[in-house]
Amino acid sequence: MKVLFQPRVLVLISFVLIWQVLAWWLQSRYLPTPSAVLLTLWEQILAGDLFTHLSATLGRVIASFSLAMLIGVGIGILMGSRAHWNEWLDTLVIIGLNIPALVTIILCYIWLGLGETAAILAVAINKIPMVVVTLREGARAIDKDLLQVAQVYRLSSLQRFWRVYWPQLYPYLFAAARNGLALIWKIVLVVELLGRSNGIGFQLGNYFHYFDIKGILAYTFAFVTLILMLEALFLRPLEKRLNRWRE
Repeated sequence: MKVLFQPRVLVLISFVLIWQVLAWWLQSRYLPTPSAVLLTLWEQILAGDLFTHLSATLGRVIASFSLAMLIGVGIGILMGSRAHWNEWLDTLVIIGLNIPALVTIILCYIWLGLGETAAILAVAINKIPMVVVTLREGARAIDKDLLQVAQVYRLSSLQRFWRVYWPQLYPYLFAAARNGLALIWKIVLVVELLGRSNGIGFQLGNYFHYFDIKGILAYTFAFVTLILMLEALFLRPLEKRLNRWRE
């Protein structure tokens, strides 16, 4: 019973209740009840279509997320710790932040073809500048006194990085990861809508053509649930464990 009174659970229950009341009140085919959406979701699970498209989208999210984080973290640390690199790359980062995702997606598809490489690269390119900006601020906020203490104790450069420098970046890493995950899966849906033959974005496009609101909400609910599970079971426990040194 204690779980039911947690703020996150109460917010979700309130949202579903408000949705249910509005659906009953409006009696519109454009706002189905939560039970109707869940029934559609269950039908898709039984047919096997949901897992096929869900796994395709999740694979693209993981690949593009990993690529964006790997490149963005490296460039962000470099810009935050080296002023001359920041001067050279800052304009490119600003341009990257302001180019619409749709433009990047279309150009990647034109230049590289309607394949997985173009899809993943288009998503990663849209996310990298945000990671760079976040990690650059983290690198600028590093406590130099701690690094000097590590130097006094004659830690090697590698030890100083992993034991002193890197842990101070954890809050910025998780901020970039959370924002990135929220942004990337939305861009992945656009990528799938425009140029892939599977995935949740592709299915949403099909449902849109038939004005099937239940199907649209069912697939949206499925992926949002998956993201919430990743947050609760992976990101939040990992963040708590890595930041124990601050307590």
